[in-house]
Amino acid sequence: MQLASEHPAGGGGSAEGEAFVPRGGPQQGLRRRTGPVPLDFSSPRSGRAGDGRRSTFREDVGHAAAETYLVTGLAFTLLGYLGVGYRWISQLIALLVYAVLLMPGFIKVGYYYFFSSQVIRSVVYGEQPRNRLDLYMPRDNSKSSPVVAFVTGGAWIIGYKAWGALLGRRLAERGIIVACIDYRNFPQGTISDMLSDASEAISFICNNVVSFGGDPNKIYLMGQSAGAHIAACALLEQAVKESKGENTYWNVAQIKAYFGLSGGYNIQNLVDHFHERGLYRSIFLSIMEGEESLPRFSPEIVAKKLSAETISLLPQIVLLHGTADYSIPSSASEAFADVLKQAGGKVELQLYEGKTHTDVFLQDPLRGGRDKMLEDVLSVIHVDDASARERDASAPTPERLVYEWQIKLARQISPF
Repeated sequence: MQLASEHPAGGGGSAEGEAFVPRGGPQQGLRRRTGPVPLDFSSPRSGRAGDGRRSTFREDVGHAAAETYLVTGLAFTLLGYLGVGYRWISQLIALLVYAVLLMPGFIKVGYYYFFSSQVIRSVVYGEQPRNRLDLYMPRDNSKSSPVVAFVTGGAWIIGYKAWGALLGRRLAERGIIVACIDYRNFPQGTISDMLSDASEAISFICNNVVSFGGDPNKIYLMGQSAGAHIAACALLEQAVKESKGENTYWNVAQIKAYFGLSGGYNIQNLVDHFHERGLYRSIFLSIMEGEESLPRFSPEIVAKKLSAETISLLPQIVLLHGTADYSIPSSASEAFADVLKQAGGKVELQLYEGKTHTDVFLQDPLRGGRDKMLEDVLSVIHVDDASARERDASAPTPERLVYEWQIKLARQISPF
C-alpha cells in the first residue's frame, strides 16, 4: 500500500488507495480518491525523504527552517489584516511574552516533532496548496490502532498542522494514531476552501487507514477552536449529501465519534464577539464569504433544519469546553449540544470549570500529570477495549515540560 508524500518518488507510477468498506458492507454512492504522488511506507513510523529513505539530519533541519518560514509568514499575514494599532501591538507583545514563558515546553515538543521516528510529516492528501497532514504513530505497531483525524485551530487565518504536535504526542503514547490536518487559511482560501480541504483529508484518511496501521472501524474526527468549527461543518455537510443520495468520497458511518474542543458552532451569533476580541467584522465576513453565508456555515443553525434521517447518520458528538474561555465562550458548545439533543442526536457535553481557551489544549498538557481532557477523549475511544483501558490506568505519568510558575504567569498574560 502506498501513500503520497511531500516530494515525488523516483520512478514510481500513480497508485490508488484501497477503498475502505464501511461497517455493514459497501454503501451506495461511495467513491474513491487517488493520491497524487506515491510513497511506500512499508517500513513504518519514521520521517522519510521523497524516495522512501530515512531523511538525513540536514534535510530535517531544512524542513524545520521551511516550516518556520511558513509560520512566520502566517503571523505577518494575520498582522497585515488586523492592522498595527495600539491594541494589536499590545496583543502582539502579550503573545511574545506568552510564547517565551512556555518556550521550554515548545522546544521539547518541537524536537519531538522534527526528529522523532514516530512522526511522519507532510503526507500529501490532495492537490491544493497546504494539502498536507502529519502522522503521529504509536511505538507498538503489532496491531491496528484507533485513528484520530485532527483539524487544528488558528482563527481561520493562522491554522497549521504542527499546532497539534502536543496532542498527537500524548495520544500516540496511548496507542492512538493521530493525523493532524493542514488546510488553506484566509486569505489563501475562504471557508468553502477550508471545508473542501478538511473533507479531502478525511477521505484520504478513511481510504488509507489500513496502510499506516489504523483500524478502519475506529476512526474519530476531532477539531480545536476554528478547527472544531470546520470539522463540524464538514461532518454535517457530509451527512446532508448522504441523505440526498449524492456521490461522496467518504461516509459519516466511517467516523465513530466527533470531538469538538473549544469550538464555535453558531458563527452568526459570534460575529460581534470576535469583533470585540480583535477578529474584525470585515475580515471575518470575508472569511465566511459574506453575512448571507453565516447560517450556512453555522453547524448549530444547520442542525436545526436537518431531518431526523440525517441526524440519525451522525456519530456520537462529544463537545469539550472550558468555562473561562474568553476567545469562544463555553455557551457556544452548550447551545450546540442542546440543539443536537432536541433533534435526537447522540451528544455529550463536558465543561471544564475555570479553564481558558488554551488551558485544556496547551497549559494543562505542558504541566504534565493528570490531563482531564485527554482522559475524557480516551474514555470514548477505548470504551470497548478493556485491555486499552487497563493500559491507560497504568500508563506512566506524562512529564512536566514547563515549570508551574511559568504556566501560571503565561495564563495571566495570554491574549487568547
